[in-house]
Order: sequence, then structure tokens, then C-alpha cells
Amino acid sequence: MEMDFRNSTEAALHHYKQGLGVFTKKMPELAHHYNAFTEECFKEGVLSQKDKQLIALGISLYSQDEYCIIYHTKGCIDQGCSEEEILEAVGVTAAFGGGAAMSQAVTLVQESIVELNQLKQ
Repeated sequence: MEMDFRNSTEAALHHYKQGLGVFTKKMPELAHHYNAFTEECFKEGVLSQKDKQLIALGISLYSQDEYCIIYHTKGCIDQGCSEEEILEAVGVTAAFGGGAAMSQAVTLVQESIVELNQLKQ
């Protein structure tokens, strides 16, 4: 069944969730423990969920993980980050990750911000 996506960001998020669903059916215990661990890591604490999403976006950029870049850009937006906050975090990441991090920032992150904001409308 072919789905009609409004943009590439929506398609990538769908493919990630679909793949995670298949993996969860095949490896339910492992998926349960992984999900519980990540939920605990992203809970509000001394660091806000917003701060944790900005950190996760930076790590995603640094590690060149395109699905996580999109997922955590969405997480940043969902937690109320402004575009300026996201781009400032991207700048810090580029200070460590150099051109590889910057190339993802000026393409995938900016495209995801635009497309995620379109999906809200």
C-alpha cells in the first residue's frame, strides 16, 4: 500500500515508525527495554525535555544519522524550540563536527524545519 506523503520529512518519519514497528514485532522484549530506556532518558529532569532534544539533535548531526536528525528536529519543534535555538545548537555541533555536521544542518535540518512547519498548517 503506497501512502501519499506531503513532503520528504513526513515520509522519513513514517518509514522510521514503520521499521520500528516491524522490529518491535520481531524483537518485542528488546524493543520494550530500549523504549523504556529512551523514555527515561528523555523525561523532564534537571535538564528540560527541550534541552534534551537539542542535545539529541546535536549528537544526531555529529553522527550523521539522517533519521535521527529528522526525528530530533521534530522533537525540538514539538518541545517549543524556535528556529534560532535549533540553528544555534547546530552551530555548536558544527564547531565539533566540522563540514559533515554543517552539511546536514544547511540541508536536512533546514528542510525538515520548513516541512514540519508545513505539516502543522
